[in-house]
Parts: sequence; structure tokens; C-alpha cells
Amino acid sequence: MAKSRRGDRSSSRASQTLDARTAALLRSRHIAVGNRRGCNGRSDAAARRLQMLDGIPILPANPDAETVADEIVGRSMMSATARIDALHVALAALAGVEYLLTQNCKHIANARELPRIYRLLDELGLSGMLICTPIEFLEGNDDDTQSDTR
Repeated sequence: MAKSRRGDRSSSRASQTLDARTAALLRSRHIAVGNRRGCNGRSDAAARRLQMLDGIPILPANPDAETVADEIVGRSMMSATARIDALHVALAALAGVEYLLTQNCKHIANARELPRIYRLLDELGLSGMLICTPIEFLEGNDDDTQSDTR
């Protein structure tokens, strides 16, 4: 089924608005990113993602990240083929990042594995990091005083 041009334009505008809001929140909350892998995908979208990351600090290397990643993979929370994702989680946790935002719901923001990952990080003394998607992170920021229960 073909999409109309109008639908494409409105979803593109919504995506650009989300990108701009996400970038502003990232800068205001001092969230660090572990790498600049936002360069994957369409070149125009990749350029926008990289531009959003401009000015956000890159996490420093940490020799303990390998050990934490080994635990994540060794306990089957992520497969060996997703080791780079386990390292991403490990580096963020070791750096004391409060929020790890990711679009990777297969390996990182996986609702089935998150409780186990949080328990492991707690066991290792690295608790406190919240892993979520940018959309989950942005929910409720328009009016923080409004209750979810009515």
C-alpha cells in the first residue's frame, strides 16, 4: 500500500520535532552517549542524528566494561553477537549515566531482559540507571504536573 505525500511530510515533521525535543532534553539533563553510532541509515537522517549529538560528551573507556559485558552475555541477557550492545550498557552504567536512551529494543531496551539487567547492575553496585527509548523518556514532559491517574 503506497503512502501519500501528505502523510510522509507530516510524519517527517513529527520526527524532526521529536529529534529537536530529544536533543534539547539530552543537553539539559547532561546525558552522555557511548558512541556516535547514530550515523547508520539514510544519510539525511543520519546527519540530523549526529548533529543532535554534537556537544554531548562521549563516555570514557573503562577497563571494567569488558567484565560487566561478559556478565551480561554470560548470563544470556544478550547474545554474543550483541556484545557491542552489552558494552554500551556496561560503559553507561560504569560512568554513572542516569538515563541510557536507545532505539535498540531487540537487545538493550528489551522489556523481557531489563529486569534481569537491572538486577545484575544492582548486584555489581551499578544501580540507578534507567534504560528506555527516547519516546518513553519524553512522555510526560509537556506537563509534569498532570497525573496519570484520573
